Amino acid sequence: MIITKQNRRVIYETLFKEGVLVAPKDFNKPAHPDIPSVRNLEVIKAMQSLTSKGYVKTQFSWQWYYYTLTEEGLAYLREFLNLPSEIVPQTHMKPARPQGRPSGYGGGDRREGGAYRAPRGDREYRRRDDGAEKEGASGDYRPRFGGVGRGAGAPPS
Repeated sequence: MIITKQNRRVIYETLFKEGVLVAPKDFNKPAHPDIPSVRNLEVIKAMQSLTSKGYVKTQFSWQWYYYTLTEEGLAYLREFLNLPSEIVPQTHMKPARPQGRPSGYGGGDRREGGAYRAPRGDREYRRRDDGAEKEGASGDYRPRFGGVGRGAGAPPS
């Protein structure tokens, strides 16, 4: 498909800036949701071209195309758009880590396993203090279940 240089450049700039691009599978849509100056079909076809070259990874789900820029695509777009290597897409930037942990992550109740576990005080009622043997039914007890339904055995003869 013939795409003007201006539209191709706008598509590539948007892809490089974000690192990802989405497009609905609607070939007749007059404008792309994120790039109003470009038709949706042109965005899909430009991304299809980059996918065939291995510069973009495509995922399709629920009538939407999801395009992710690869390392080779990053180098290609950097060359196409004449950008220095210091500029990277937002998806390749590492977020700034906060200085400390926010409150609410538990202070001294952390255990070696990593996850927070509630104190076991609520289970004390189940423990036996006398250490006696476990009580239960006698050995000759045979439970009888009702004789209805498909699981009922044959009547005793």
